[in-house]
Amino acid sequence: MIKKSIRTRWLPLAATAIVLLLMIVLLRVQGRMFLCACGYFSVWSSDTCSSTNSQQLFDPYSFTHLLHGVLFFWLIGLLFTKLTKQWQFWLALLLESAWEVFENTSFVINRYRTETAALGYQGDTVVNSLGDLACALVGYLIARRIGFRRSLILFLLIEVVLIIWIHDSLLLQILVLVHPVDAIKAWQMCR
Repeated sequence: MIKKSIRTRWLPLAATAIVLLLMIVLLRVQGRMFLCACGYFSVWSSDTCSSTNSQQLFDPYSFTHLLHGVLFFWLIGLLFTKLTKQWQFWLALLLESAWEVFENTSFVINRYRTETAALGYQGDTVVNSLGDLACALVGYLIARRIGFRRSLILFLLIEVVLIIWIHDSLLLQILVLVHPVDAIKAWQMCR
């Protein structure tokens, strides 16, 4: 009984700590700075066209990471129904951590620079990646709480708000990274 309690309670926590540590180490190995080179820490950076975008804890793109969490809820709920809720949450953490590491590779950073309106994009700081991870996990938990239909409405609502607010969204990011559209890039540049 004690062994099962240790395994069910502490193993997911240990696995979570390992994923977080590994993400931080891999980001640092890739050359990601821990904090913004601007010399200060801020919880929020609202200007998506500034040098502090993706450098502070949260920015408007944090909402796209919240949508990652919603997508992870749908995916995990479809493919991993036999996992406990703890391990499903851990899987969402693992997926977003893997995305943060991949998103900050030279390949993806250069792709953002050449194919999107993010011309001066330098990649995320570790602090911003941790903020993005937190947003994805919040998105996952919200979707789990409100269910598929309501989370679909939430997803679409956030997409529309982001398109109006910053001329970008998760679906637009995916589109222009996979198949660049010059008209979208031009529209994004005029914000």
